[in-house]
Amino acid sequence: DRLLRRGGAWVANHPKRDLITRRYLAHDRGLQSDALERLALLEDRPSGADPVDEPADEDEIADVAESAVEDPISLNEQRMAAVVAEVQRGSHRSVVDLGCGEGRLLGRLLRETGAERVVGIDVSHRSLAIAARRRHLDTMAPRQRDRIELRQGGLTYVDPALRGFDVACLVEVIEHIEPWRLDAVEHVVFAEAQPGRVVVTTPNIEHNVRFAGMDPGRLRHADHRFEWSRAEFATWCEAVADRHGYAVTYAAIGDDDPEVGPPTQMAVFAR
Repeated sequence: DRLLRRGGAWVANHPKRDLITRRYLAHDRGLQSDALERLALLEDRPSGADPVDEPADEDEIADVAESAVEDPISLNEQRMAAVVAEVQRGSHRSVVDLGCGEGRLLGRLLRETGAERVVGIDVSHRSLAIAARRRHLDTMAPRQRDRIELRQGGLTYVDPALRGFDVACLVEVIEHIEPWRLDAVEHVVFAEAQPGRVVVTTPNIEHNVRFAGMDPGRLRHADHRFEWSRAEFATWCEAVADRHGYAVTYAAIGDDDPEVGPPTQMAVFAR
């Protein structure tokens, strides 16, 4: 029902309809054939979709599959709330969202914090265009518009513009990066940018067995290069903190299962 409600005729007429449907319903194969039959009835109807909202590649299609897993427990909402609460705990006049995507966190930072400067960085021009549209930057009041900036950039290249922020956020970002490139990200964020605090969230692979239809070791998203256990995440965090003069604390996001831990793990680095 959610697939038809959100995708409707757009999915029905998409050349990758079967792929989208299979990935969206990967947790329950029994629903796939039923969904495809219902979508077939919608073929050749106009979708009315705005091109900026249409998935352009398999990475974005995979986002749909990940949402299907996490939506039932409102994990993204819990994640956003936890990150915003952490940003609010200390000095947060300037906040940068590294890997901001389509701007979900940016909107909440503008609404729920007193940050005077909120910057979103992403490698995808298309994601930034969606973020600008969804935040209504073209019609935003001047005082609000002065608070937010969107910039295209990667996390493996030094950018002097990233220096001096009170808080940097990497929300569900590191797992999309090849492990061998994490040293470059560490250098850019912790050695060069040196924000006062860094908030990092990432999936806990141990918890995946609690999601319907997910086998042990299976990743939640087709673009994830890895997903860490709690011990693996802590090992990385402690080493980064030690190398760059930060202290690190941890928090659970979502139900903290006594056996496999929470679905999302969060680390907060403080200089």
